[in-house]
Amino acid sequence: MRINKVESEFQTTADGKCSEAASGMVAAARPEATTAGVEMLEQGGNAVDAACAVGLALGVCEPQASGLGGQSVGMVHYEGRTFALDGSSRAPSLAHKSRLAKPTLREVGYRTTTVPSTPATYAWLQRQYGRLDWQTILDPAIRIAREGYSISQLQSRLQTRELDSFKAVESLSGAKYFLQYGCEPFEPGSSFRQPDLANLLELIARRGVEEFYQGDVAAQIDADMREHDGLLRADDLALIPWPIERQPVARRYRGYLIKTMPPPGSGRTLLLVLLMLHYLESRFVGGRQPERYHFLAETFRKAFLQRLDRPFDPNTYPQITSKKMLSRSFARGLAATIADGMDANLPLEDPIGAQTGETTHFSVMDRDGNAVAMTQSIELVYGSKTAAAGLGFLYNNYLMAFELDNPAHPYYLRPNAVPWSSVAPAIMFRRKEPWLATGSPGSERIFSTITQFLSRVIDGSAPIGEAVVEPRMHCSIGGTISLEHDRFAPEVVRYLGQLGYKLRPREPYAFYLGCIQATLKRQTGPGFQGVADIRRDGTAAGPT
Repeated sequence: MRINKVESEFQTTADGKCSEAASGMVAAARPEATTAGVEMLEQGGNAVDAACAVGLALGVCEPQASGLGGQSVGMVHYEGRTFALDGSSRAPSLAHKSRLAKPTLREVGYRTTTVPSTPATYAWLQRQYGRLDWQTILDPAIRIAREGYSISQLQSRLQTRELDSFKAVESLSGAKYFLQYGCEPFEPGSSFRQPDLANLLELIARRGVEEFYQGDVAAQIDADMREHDGLLRADDLALIPWPIERQPVARRYRGYLIKTMPPPGSGRTLLLVLLMLHYLESRFVGGRQPERYHFLAETFRKAFLQRLDRPFDPNTYPQITSKKMLSRSFARGLAATIADGMDANLPLEDPIGAQTGETTHFSVMDRDGNAVAMTQSIELVYGSKTAAAGLGFLYNNYLMAFELDNPAHPYYLRPNAVPWSSVAPAIMFRRKEPWLATGSPGSERIFSTITQFLSRVIDGSAPIGEAVVEPRMHCSIGGTISLEHDRFAPEVVRYLGQLGYKLRPREPYAFYLGCIQATLKRQTGPGFQGVADIRRDGTAAGPT
């Protein structure tokens, strides 16, 4: 990688997707959330303060992707130490496969919900490492909820897409809060205010997050769940799901150290793909030849098979250690099996119930060298389509992320178990200091999205703004390639089809294919650079 080229050829854009700043950088999926983070940095807060403000604000202005009813995990580099923050939610004590017998019960409705952990995660993170007070952190989220924000074209389109799912809930609780008149999508540009959510956030700001888990709010959630035959109870909430600091998984790619999320996240899958790419011919990895996309597709398939066949839950027992899965000899052996055609030894059909969940990601850096890369979610778009009565937030539907058929599986549904996750927030280091913080939403497409971005930067020496707009693809384990069809050269599409891949065309800059939010601390000069993926509504900005 020619780092001077990466940094010097970066170009800012008038729409805020690509930005430079002198004293820090925030990249998030909504401009209101980006502004919240910048405000914290301008008030003397650090990257942790900014991250907490961004994460809580996103739950207000991007409710289709995350919120108080979900979970948040990430990578944190603070004062020279890097750790993975595991803010996983937990299955309720009443969770059992017999209570989720119908497939629809796992996707929509009150029974799909795990114990929300996002409020506890940010409260804990702020108490441990933040500089500002809790009220200040929550002020932007309260303001956005109270004053409102403009519905984007993407949000209106997603509401249209999810309309039938909203209406499948008998109480219509999610529809009443998040659809216009409780029955139809908002028009783009409509002002959307959330007074109940603003009141809840103000209460949490005054009384602390314990109010959510052990106070009157917990009692309201319990009553709401009982009324609608849900599984979550006050006893589940009272055992507050504080996050756990875990050791990151880390490997070098082309000499650059990348630290990412261990299980129950999927950082190991991301690193395994990068290790395989390391052992492929470099002329095919950094260019745009048709062979590059075939090699990418095969590394995705092989890495995904390893994840499916060798799941690992740090809270139960190991199936395969990170040391073995991420050994260079193991990756070299897998890379050596990649030939000119599709690997017939891999499955040629995709598993039933392939993941479709969505999330959001944001990245933050401050002038002191701290960095945070956070990914948070309520699982599917608009979660369970059910909302907490009188409280204004959506319940997640993370119970669909558990295994129901194999009791020996580490993510088999058990009381208090944590769900399996595809997230892989990452921080890349140069000379022991954070250089790039990044991540993406997109369920099983997360690792392929981040891989393509990092490879274009490291192997192609592309500025981060250029790397993020590159045509994007994903290959499933069964050989189905989803790609931004019209943005790929015809010879690439033709070549992949001739090899036997099943091609699934997607629109240009497809929502389906992830959304990079990245921040970079310049090494060849002063300041920071940030990029928010054009595929969604975000911006990047920082204090001057």
